[in-house]
Amino acid sequence: MRIAVVLMLLAASASTPASAVSYSTFATQFPARILAAHNAERARAGRPPLAWDNALGAAAAAYAQQIALTSRFQHSNRRMRPGVGENLWMGSRGYYPVEAMVGAWASERRWFRPGVFPNNSRTGSWADVAHYTQMIWPTTTRVGCAVASTGRVDYLVCRYSGAGNIDGRWVS
Repeated sequence: MRIAVVLMLLAASASTPASAVSYSTFATQFPARILAAHNAERARAGRPPLAWDNALGAAAAAYAQQIALTSRFQHSNRRMRPGVGENLWMGSRGYYPVEAMVGAWASERRWFRPGVFPNNSRTGSWADVAHYTQMIWPTTTRVGCAVASTGRVDYLVCRYSGAGNIDGRWVS
């Protein structure tokens, strides 16, 4: 199985396959685009913008590649990333722009209600809003993300510092 790790950009748009966009375009556009998608949602929630963190991006890349190699789509061990939160996404290779990937997490806003975490979901299940709450967590200041791909699937991993989704903490 061949695995491609795209550290900087998946695709220019949903209609442009990843193979049609040069790697240099990936490298220059990915951080800005994924950061803009996160920060638009944070602004909507009244939060200050996040900053890009290369170390978090490198750690995200390593874990995205591990997921792609093993096909084990699950969160990494929290003990191996103290103080760092994580969001995961997967979808058909080359089909989704990064804005749609992050947008999937942001769409959880419709089930979110302000309150003490984990009691923030209108559905009664904290998992229905956990990606969103990590994105808008009040004390999160930095993010780093990466995409790894198999022949059929793209995996996006984003790492956040400080970690969100802390039980007993207020999030509005």
